[in-house]
Amino acid sequence: MMIHQISVFLENRTGQLAEITQLLADNHVDIRALSIAETADYGLARMIVNDAHKASEVLLQHGDILSMTPVWAVEVPDSPGGLAELLAALAEKGIGIEYMYSLFVQQDGCAVMVLRISDEAAFEAALKEHNIKPVGAEELGLK
Repeated sequence: MMIHQISVFLENRTGQLAEITQLLADNHVDIRALSIAETADYGLARMIVNDAHKASEVLLQHGDILSMTPVWAVEVPDSPGGLAELLAALAEKGIGIEYMYSLFVQQDGCAVMVLRISDEAAFEAALKEHNIKPVGAEELGLK
C-alpha cells in the first residue's frame, strides 16, 4: 500500500538536518524513517513521518523546499535472506527500484522496507504472486 514520503532539499551546511528534525519535534511530528543522500551542491532527506501533511506545512512555513511522493511499504522477514527474497521477486518481474530504505519499526517480527519502484502494476502483481504483505499508513500509525 502506498504511503506518503516527504523529500526535503538541504543546503550542504552543518546543522541543517538538526534544524529540520528539531522543527518537526517541536511540532510533535514523529519521524518513522529517514534516508539522507547528497550531491556536491545539496542534500536530500527522505522521510516517513506520522503526519505528512502537518510536516509539510511546518517545513514550508520554515522556508524549506520539499516534495511529497507516494512510496510503498512492505514487510520483509527479519531473517537472513528476507530482503533477498523480496528483491528476487521484483527482479523476476523486471521491476526497477529507484531507491529503498527501512522504517524504524518492526511489524509482526518483520522489518518494513520503503520502496520507490518503476512499475506499480507489476509491483502489485509480484506482491500477490510471492505473498509479500504491503503495509499501509493505518498499520504504521501514519495520518
